[in-house]
Amino acid sequence: MNMKTTGILLAAMAGLFLSAGASMASNMALMEPVRSVFDHYLKIQADLANDSLKGVPAEAHAIAGAVQGESMKMLPDKVATEAETLAKASDLKSARTAFKALSNSLVKYLDQHHAKSAYVEVYCPMARASWLQTNRAVNNPYLGQEMPTCGEIKN
Repeated sequence: MNMKTTGILLAAMAGLFLSAGASMASNMALMEPVRSVFDHYLKIQADLANDSLKGVPAEAHAIAGAVQGESMKMLPDKVATEAETLAKASDLKSARTAFKALSNSLVKYLDQHHAKSAYVEVYCPMARASWLQTNRAVNNPYLGQEMPTCGEIKN
């Protein structure tokens, strides 16, 4: 093997190693119980986008319980507090305000753990807030059915 071929081979191996490392960090960031937190979060996002509080308290309590009981303590404790505040919301306006804080914390968590590609981050300029969802079809939880597609994909 000549020097040029060896260099190309080493560069390719380094690229594979780095991408595997990033993927591993992403997978670690989304292990259970963290993944269940995001699953509950996505249900809340869908309910708020449909102008409904129906499942919000139960899902928010589930988030708080998962964060308080998680053995790895990967998520910050404030996520549990934000989820409890959301669970106590009595109307859409207060639920959306609480959801904004929870969303900020979860977006920040994904960013810090290089796992942002696991979900689609959307920003609503009218609500001045981001949220996460699983696809690129904007489904705005802050403006609901009034303006369901208001938002810009961030990743």
